[in-house]
Amino acid sequence: EGDDICAGTVDVVVTDGFTGNIALKTAEGMASMFGNFLKDSLKRSLMSRLGALLITPALSSFRQTVDPRRHNGAMLLGLNGICVKSHGGTDALGFANAIQVAIGLTSHGINEGIKEDYAHLSDTVNHSAEQVTS
Repeated sequence: EGDDICAGTVDVVVTDGFTGNIALKTAEGMASMFGNFLKDSLKRSLMSRLGALLITPALSSFRQTVDPRRHNGAMLLGLNGICVKSHGGTDALGFANAIQVAIGLTSHGINEGIKEDYAHLSDTVNHSAEQVTS
């Protein structure tokens, strides 16, 4: 379900590019909107500004956790090699993290593992189909 994307119930989301881009842009827009609302709320009064000072370390930690530059890079599947898509609006930190994703995929043999799993799945399906027809 679509709400699983942000609920933390899934580790991987597989989608076509158009639908994935809509989901991604919607999430980015919502995060930006809530960030702006929070910033405005913390500036409204003297008490809220004092509160903002008290929660600054927690907000800084939260900001790092949800920083999209730190999670940049997604593997494109169906290719004979490793191809990592980086967010178009990223900076040097985000691009470096996308390169790290590519290095990790390569060093862990992800493409070869996918090919092996696909071959095994294909063999299983073909074997099951042979049993049904015989």
